[in-house]
Amino acid sequence: MFPDERDRERFIVDAIEEALVREDDDGDRMPDAIGGTLHLFTDGGSRGNPGHAAIGCVLIDPNKGVTLAEHAERIGEETNNVAEYRALIKGLQMSRAYQPNRLICHLDSELIVKQLNGEYRVKMHTLQPLFDEIKELTMELPDVVFTHIPREDNWRADALVNKALDEHPIPSYKPKF
Repeated sequence: MFPDERDRERFIVDAIEEALVREDDDGDRMPDAIGGTLHLFTDGGSRGNPGHAAIGCVLIDPNKGVTLAEHAERIGEETNNVAEYRALIKGLQMSRAYQPNRLICHLDSELIVKQLNGEYRVKMHTLQPLFDEIKELTMELPDVVFTHIPREDNWRADALVNKALDEHPIPSYKPKF
């Protein structure tokens, strides 16, 4: 079936690689499982509070020193805190596909981190469903840690938020009534 040993080896390697890779919801190829510890950086922001809002997520494999996935998206008119929660939800959803043994989530919102770690109660009724969704998503992963980082250390996720907001600027015209 194979003309030489190299062709046979190449066939085996290709078959294994194909078995380990699948497509995500956007049609991008991604590994079926990575395992290990992964780092997730998320940020949400709004221009105005509430105002035009966007989210950004960056998933990193620190052992390989590679970015596994990035996501930026406008989410409509929201508050800053809603945007922060929605960014984390999207990041957790992205992370599931890589099946990490441990996921360390880095956020620059001290409020959200303290709420998720049980140090603060969620007082705003609009945030409770988002908080509950995050708790459900974390149940699908073996170990999830939420940690607060300074804003300047979250520059990649922040840049994705600003990129999403800048690509679709707020309309400048005012209707005449």
